[in-house]
Amino acid sequence: MFGTDLGRAKYLLFAFIIVAAIGFGWLAKQSYSVYKLTRGVGDTWFYTADGHRWFRLDEQRHDVPISAIAPSLQQAFVAVEDHRFFLHPGIDPIALGRAIVRNVRSSGRSEGASTLTQQLARTLFLSNRRSYGRKAREAVLAFLIEAQLGKEQILELYLNRIFLGAGIYGVEAMSERVFGKPASRLTLAESALIAGLARAPAALSPWSNLDEARTRSHVVLARMREEKFITPQQEQEARTAPLRVIPYRSDSERRYGYAKTYLRQRFRDEFGGDHPPDWRVDTTFVAELQDAAERAIENGLSRAGKPTLQAALVAIDPATGDILAMVGGRDYSRSAFNRASRSKRQPGSAFKPFVYAAALERGMSPVSVLTGLRQIEPQGPEEWTPRDVHDDAPEEMTLRAALNESNNRAATLLQKNVGTKRVLKVASDAGLQDLPDVPSLALGAGLVTPLAITAAYSVFPNGGLAIRPRDIVRVRDADGGTALRQGVETDRVLPPDVAFQMVTMLEDAVNRGTGSPVRGLGVRFPVGGKTGTTNDFKDAWFVGFSSSIVAGVWVGYDQPQTIASDAFGARYALPIWADFMQHAAKARPPGEFERPAGLEEEQLCAISYRKPVDGCPLYTEYFKHGDAVPTMLCTIHQGSIRQRLTRTMQGWMAEAGRRIRGVFKW
Repeated sequence: MFGTDLGRAKYLLFAFIIVAAIGFGWLAKQSYSVYKLTRGVGDTWFYTADGHRWFRLDEQRHDVPISAIAPSLQQAFVAVEDHRFFLHPGIDPIALGRAIVRNVRSSGRSEGASTLTQQLARTLFLSNRRSYGRKAREAVLAFLIEAQLGKEQILELYLNRIFLGAGIYGVEAMSERVFGKPASRLTLAESALIAGLARAPAALSPWSNLDEARTRSHVVLARMREEKFITPQQEQEARTAPLRVIPYRSDSERRYGYAKTYLRQRFRDEFGGDHPPDWRVDTTFVAELQDAAERAIENGLSRAGKPTLQAALVAIDPATGDILAMVGGRDYSRSAFNRASRSKRQPGSAFKPFVYAAALERGMSPVSVLTGLRQIEPQGPEEWTPRDVHDDAPEEMTLRAALNESNNRAATLLQKNVGTKRVLKVASDAGLQDLPDVPSLALGAGLVTPLAITAAYSVFPNGGLAIRPRDIVRVRDADGGTALRQGVETDRVLPPDVAFQMVTMLEDAVNRGTGSPVRGLGVRFPVGGKTGTTNDFKDAWFVGFSSSIVAGVWVGYDQPQTIASDAFGARYALPIWADFMQHAAKARPPGEFERPAGLEEEQLCAISYRKPVDGCPLYTEYFKHGDAVPTMLCTIHQGSIRQRLTRTMQGWMAEAGRRIRGVFKW
């Protein structure tokens, strides 16, 4: 028994030594980090896909000494955030005890008790995620900060690091942006307004919710009076003083503005509004491709000659979902709204490939024939009949020919034959969510963002896999540990043979269909894609791919209106896409599209899509298992005498078959 107790005691002692060593090591490391605050804090940097340093998390922060911050602003923050700041050692035991009692009584609703020092510790060293472990580390760090820095140093760091909304850190930058003056020249009323923003920077934004921000400032003024920082008369004067808030403007540089803001927001979505020091964010963006995308948008809009016309471009790696480049508008300095990731517009005919993919998955082939195109009747509650641009649709077409010509009647009939539910499932699985169950779905009646539809098109060149767009690969903290890692996420949507058939059809759309201007603009390598144009020419699209890049381009006005009387996707969006893809090919050389096993090759006539006769231009069609291979000879080209005789016999037999079917149908 004694030996067992002794062994247990040794084990506990050993465990205690290990835990103590780990704790001491962490404490020593954090002490050194706090010591470094006397020399200034570090910054979080974003890196390009090739590992080059790109930009900082807080380019909109201007550090100033405490002497350059108005005393009224210093007092306002102390009064409303931590009125015992100059008395406690980093933790306020009175506030902490009160918070514990109220939390116990409130049955789940929590009340915070963080001091300014704790808030600073969280901002500089920790994430914003709530947990007891984080609160414990926050308390230890607060004690360390108080032990090594004076109160004025702590307040100075706090006022320069606090997040106040709109991507702005620190009171100096916020003062310049809200009132157009340095923090040293703020009035009492202005100081109270800025101090009030700390509670809820987004909800209390002076640009979007000035009334609520002003109401919160009155709370700050009342706390300042209670703490004897101001007199009742000063409080009343400040409550009625006019506030002249200057209009919101973006101070970020024009270059890369949309990409930077998008990535910063993605970071904050994961880690909140805090700003940890010396963190590293590895992104998927490629600087060379971002440059090419911005030049393509600028050149394309310049050619259009319409000053308020907007455009967006997204480029994605179809194998991984990595976002390679993103441009959300013509000029970030004039409009920070990211149309690439946030603007939902109708895609027009750019949606049609998902209808055709659903048909191929159901068992049709690229040369399956749709008949009855002129008999399209109103479907569903809309009482709507599609009309092609040129209003000259034939009675029957193959799927390949219909997609080449972007035939509206064919797409609508195909949706009806396949079933809207099946089309919606393919589109949803590919990443296009919340689309309407309506007969006009095939013509792009739903709403999509350029980012979503570009990612969805990846399902074709990557062999049928839906990919989740990835923007950040990894986030490392100041110690080199991994704070976030995002892997490649894929799901099977289409069989590989169906995806490849769609690739060949979309290649055809570029080689000799509505996307053919791509070739005239100098793109010589293998690509596929589809134009899109909405009613009244309000939106112009082109979404396409090579083996290495999928790119989508949208052109239109923020408030939907006609771009021009001939604003087809091929005229406005396609040239931007072609410009980008030519430059992108230098960074990511394209190759041939990979053909999956199990497909059968057949030489067919490139005009009639039937078995060729002498004189037919040929192309290679690919058939998956179970597809019906055409047996009828081409009726367009003359052929040999023997071929003409065979064709005549086929015609007689086909006519006889139709008559027999008609009798039984009757």
